Amino acid sequence: MLAQVLAQVVVQVVAQASGDVARYSAEWWRDLGIRLGLALALALISTFLLRAWVRRSERRAQEAADDSMEGPRRRRLATIAGLVSATLQVIIWITIGFYVLAAFGVPLGPLFASAGIAGVALGFGAQTLVKDTLAGLFIALEGQFDVGDVLDLQTEGGPLSGTVEGLTLRVTSVRQYDGTLSVVPNGSIQVTSNKTRGWGRAIVDVRVALSEDPEKVRAVLEELFTEISDADPVKPWLRDQPKVLGVTQLTDVAQVIRAVAETLPNHRFDTERYLRERIAMRMTERGIQVPPISPGRMPDAGL
Repeated sequence: MLAQVLAQVVVQVVAQASGDVARYSAEWWRDLGIRLGLALALALISTFLLRAWVRRSERRAQEAADDSMEGPRRRRLATIAGLVSATLQVIIWITIGFYVLAAFGVPLGPLFASAGIAGVALGFGAQTLVKDTLAGLFIALEGQFDVGDVLDLQTEGGPLSGTVEGLTLRVTSVRQYDGTLSVVPNGSIQVTSNKTRGWGRAIVDVRVALSEDPEKVRAVLEELFTEISDADPVKPWLRDQPKVLGVTQLTDVAQVIRAVAETLPNHRFDTERYLRERIAMRMTERGIQVPPISPGRMPDAGL
């Protein structure tokens, strides 16, 4: 059926061209060139402006501070800009293609009919594409994540962690921590863990010798946390002063004391690294003994 419709279109074009040769005169080609040139110029300018809008939105999202409400808002705007730009570019260039065909006298009615028949035929083989597109549409409408968000994804191909660099209706581009760029079909995303929304919790486990007094260690840590909570660089990262939960595990050589701190989005790991550095320095200053870790054996401290 599709082949018959396409053949009919070709026959009509050839017949019209052979029966009306005078139509394709130098003047006709000049007018056609002017019209097509203007159409292509408008399409190129629109594409350039849309891409510039997307780049500007992404740049402003990267420059925005995560510590304020401006950061999430700009990341959301960059995500919407990318989706709208991609959709509009497809519509613009499809319209230009139809305009060129109409200018050469190609009947668009049979072409649209063939497209409908082809859509029915391809629908059975494009279920994955439809699934990915619908999943991307709901990701965008529900605001599950935006460009710049840090995610842990459970996909059909396995777990994936990194920063979202691009989001379209079909795929999500994730830059992993080692620099690898992974492109994930939206329909294969099963579970999304967003580390950029709301707040985070920095968790630091401190191992000290069994002979150490846990109350003494608690006092040293609380004194340290009081000092650093009002000082840079950790002050802007914290939502509240770090707290000492107490001993969470005992091993044959050590006791594990856990400290936690609620942080702003994207600063959980920065806070953990800073707290470990300051805790190590303070424990060395106060002479608190830390037992060595046996090779191949790491303590598993749970809440």
